[in-house]
Amino acid sequence: MTRGDQGAVPDTDGLVVLRNVNKNFGALHVLKDIDLSIARGEVVVVIGPSGSGKSTLCRTINRLETIDSGTITIDGNALPNEGRELARLRSDVGMVFQSFNLFAHKTVLENVMLGQIKVRGTNKAKAERKARALLDRVGVGSQAAKYPAQLSGGQQQRVAIARALAMDPKVMLFDEPTSALDPEMINEVLEAMQQLAREGMTMVVVTHEMGFARSAADRVVFMADGRILEEATPQEFFSAPRNDRARDFLSKILKH
Repeated sequence: MTRGDQGAVPDTDGLVVLRNVNKNFGALHVLKDIDLSIARGEVVVVIGPSGSGKSTLCRTINRLETIDSGTITIDGNALPNEGRELARLRSDVGMVFQSFNLFAHKTVLENVMLGQIKVRGTNKAKAERKARALLDRVGVGSQAAKYPAQLSGGQQQRVAIARALAMDPKVMLFDEPTSALDPEMINEVLEAMQQLAREGMTMVVVTHEMGFARSAADRVVFMADGRILEEATPQEFFSAPRNDRARDFLSKILKH
């Protein structure tokens, strides 16, 4: 499914386009002149050492972090600052975090129905049908009546994926979705993500899971010190990274 040289995806095809994006936390310059265009249906995996700006990049795309300069557009629309437009935009951008962020006092089914009813204005019966179908799709349909605390971490994360999908997002952001999970649960979450990739969902995935990057990504973006230092197909990146920092990073993690 890899689409040749992904070095430059044209803006006309960019569902998510970041241009000259900068972000500071006080004196710390965490994103430096970021240019990135993500095509519709593309799976982009962002990797790099800790503190390289990967999660911040992910969080700017749905404006959980504001940027100091530059522009971010989603489907041709600039990110609004606040208010109803921002809520609408956020519902177009599904986000799955490290921690599952489910409502503890609501059942699994209610968690997946809530956004549909509150933000999209879907009626309850339709929201329930859709929620059940999505829970089945990620393999936790039998858990619908339970509360999040009764589920394993891997099951909770799959519920979080279903909840994001319930909003019919144009793009899904995953910020290290498996890093809080026990090893035996990681694969069940990655499999749900692999399935989304196969179905053509536009995805930006920040992860340490190199197997997922190799098998599911159309493009690997390597970040260090707040900059994008390399973009390549998985095959190119893992077999012959051009950047010294990328080579060093790979030699350290692929030894294990």
